Amino acid sequence: MSEDLRNEVEAINSIYGDDSLTDNAEEGIFILRLPQQDASLRLRFPQDYPSAPPAILGTQSSGEHTRKGEAAHVVGVFRNVLGRLFRPGEVCLFDVIEEVNNVLPNETEARADDLEFDAHAILEYASNAVSSVDQPTWTISDVVIELKSVFVARSAQVASPEEAKQYLQQLLDSDKKIRSATHNITAWRIKGKDGITFQDCDDDGETAAGGRVLHLMQLMDLWNVMVVVTRWYGGHQLGPKRFSIINSVARDAFVKAGMVNEGGPTGKKGKR
Repeated sequence: MSEDLRNEVEAINSIYGDDSLTDNAEEGIFILRLPQQDASLRLRFPQDYPSAPPAILGTQSSGEHTRKGEAAHVVGVFRNVLGRLFRPGEVCLFDVIEEVNNVLPNETEARADDLEFDAHAILEYASNAVSSVDQPTWTISDVVIELKSVFVARSAQVASPEEAKQYLQQLLDSDKKIRSATHNITAWRIKGKDGITFQDCDDDGETAAGGRVLHLMQLMDLWNVMVVVTRWYGGHQLGPKRFSIINSVARDAFVKAGMVNEGGPTGKKGKR
C-alpha cells in the first residue's frame, strides 16, 4: 500500500468512523461503507494511485433495508462523481464521498414515504424541510493528516451572527462525525446594516486557535464569511504546528470558495 493510500485510509476512518474503508485481504481491494447509506462498495486501488483512479467493482453489500435497485444506483452515482472529481496525482476519496452524500438522499429522506404520518409527524417533517432549505453551501478544504490527527475546514457565506450560529448548529446536528470531533474551531466576520460589523470566534477547546483563524480572515479582508475547522486528534501532540495546519486548511477553504485572489501578497479579495 502506498503512503498516499495509507494516509487516505486513515483520514476516511478518522472522519467517518472505524472500518469505513477497510482492506479486503485481496491485493488493492477495499470495502467502502458509505456514510448515510446501507450499501457498501468494493473498490480496487491501482498500485500507482493516485496517479490513476480507483475502480468501482460493484457492491459488497446492499444492506438490510435497501430497496431493489438502490444499490446499483449508489454505484452509478459514485462512478459519475469519481469521474468528475478525480485529478491525476491527487487523492480524491474524501471529496467523492462528500459529493455522493450531497447527491444521494440519506436513509431517512429516502424512506419518508414509508412513515405513517400523523399530524405531529407532518409538522415535524415540514419543519425539517424548511431547515434544509436554509442550510448553506459549504466549501470543503483538502484534508490534512499530521501524526494521525486529521484536519479539514468548511467555509460559507453568511449574513448575520444569528445565521452563523444557525449554520454551525445545523452542521453539527447533521453530521455525527463532525459533532464528535475533538475540536470544531469557528470564526466569522460580518458586515451588517448601517455599517455595523461583527467578528467572533470559538476555540472549542483548542486554546487560541479561533483567534488565529479570525486574525487570518482579518489579514485577508474577508467579510460575510464563516469557517469551521474540524480536528480529530490522532494521539500525538503537534505543538505550535497545529496552528499552522488549522490556518492552512481554513485558507484552502476560502480559496476553493473563490473568496481569495491569489495574486496579492496576502491573497486579498474579500466578500463585502
